[in-house]
Parts: sequence; C-alpha cells; structure tokens
Amino acid sequence: MSYTLAIIKPDAVSAGRAGKILAHLEEKGFTVRALRMMRLNRAQAEAFYAVHRERPFFDSLVSFMTSGPVIPMVLESEDAVARFREAIGATNPAEAAEGTVRKLFAESIERNAVHGSDSDENARREVGFFFSEAERLGL
Repeated sequence: MSYTLAIIKPDAVSAGRAGKILAHLEEKGFTVRALRMMRLNRAQAEAFYAVHRERPFFDSLVSFMTSGPVIPMVLESEDAVARFREAIGATNPAEAAEGTVRKLFAESIERNAVHGSDSDENARREVGFFFSEAERLGL
C-alpha cells in the first residue's frame, strides 16, 4: 500500500461537494488515513506551492487556495499517486474523462475541485506538510 495527498479545494468545499467527493474516492477504493478541514494563510499556501513560484498563475493560485476552507487528506491504496491522478482526471474538467472527480465536480481549469500529488516523492513531501507520521498512520 502507498499514500498520496489529496486536497478538496475551496471551490468544492464552498459548493457543498466535499462529502460527495470523499464518497466518490472511497468508492474508487481509497482509504482515508488522515483528514482535516483548515484555512490556509498566505504564507502556508506560498510554501506549499513554492514549486510554482515562477509560474504566471502562482499569485492567483495562492489567492484561490486561501479564499476559503480546504480539506487536506492522506489517502491509501495500491499505487496511490497514479490511481488518484486517474480518479481525479485532467486539470481542465472539459478534458477530464467521464466519471472522474473533476468531470463531476470541477467548475473550471482554475477552480478544479481537488489537488493531488503528482509523484511518490511529492506525495511524501506534501503529506508531511499537513500531517505528522502518527496522524497519517492513525496511531
């Protein structure tokens, strides 16, 4: 079994879609190992998305991710990162496959409902950003 980080973003939380997204992920075979609701401050969002600092969308991403509550969670399954990326679909919901989280729940390429780690290495870093080892292992 492996782990990945998922974040239900402010757009999905404010639209009341968090429960449906969580249920959808559990139906896809993911087990929730840790979960919390929080509101990121600017410094936290900038640190989390630091890899995108030089990208033109960085400021709008940080503003969006601090605009309301988010729900970070640790999900477990076999090949968790790859399976989660498949379950959420393309960043642009117009290009996402039918039945994926983004096709079902995202509003736009910018308001795309969920964040997911893109590699095992990033999953370890991202999980550690939000959760202690004890929290993610349910100890």
